[in-house]
Amino acid sequence: MKELVRYAVFLRGINLGKARRVAMADLRTLLTEEGYDNVASLLQSGNVVLDTDRPPAELGTAIEQAIEKRFGFAVGVILRSRDELARVVAKNPLVGVADDGSKYVVSFLARPLDMSIEDELAGAELGADRYAVDGTEMYIWCPGGLRDSPLMKALGKIKDGPPATVRNWNTVEKLLAMMQ
Repeated sequence: MKELVRYAVFLRGINLGKARRVAMADLRTLLTEEGYDNVASLLQSGNVVLDTDRPPAELGTAIEQAIEKRFGFAVGVILRSRDELARVVAKNPLVGVADDGSKYVVSFLARPLDMSIEDELAGAELGADRYAVDGTEMYIWCPGGLRDSPLMKALGKIKDGPPATVRNWNTVEKLLAMMQ
């Protein structure tokens, strides 16, 4: 029997507008019907934790296909195992700077950056915003808030980056606690 691994499943772009709505109860039911164990969700923004013995290369695709079949639209999935998410929290390269979990976010990337983020952001005035990249995570501190963040605006103009989804630090820590 294969060992079960606990995963955080980050769904990209759901429940941001009226057209891509997914009730978390319906999502939990779907994932349970698909054979995943201990399915739980956090908030309405596409945060799920579950147990499975499927390898991550199959898991993301299987969840994407199940969601599209059930809800009628494609949703990107980014995964992190419990150990990977624990490493993200332990790493916390902006711990001495970021002091508000609602303005401190992690961008979870589908793969490492193909380009130098420093080159992409060259010349951008970032104000008090700060960032650090570690493999497939980008830690982003926006003390003035995300909506008016010069860093978030500059990142939004990058065209060739990998698929990514952003969660605030409070959510990241809550998800890790759910995975214990």
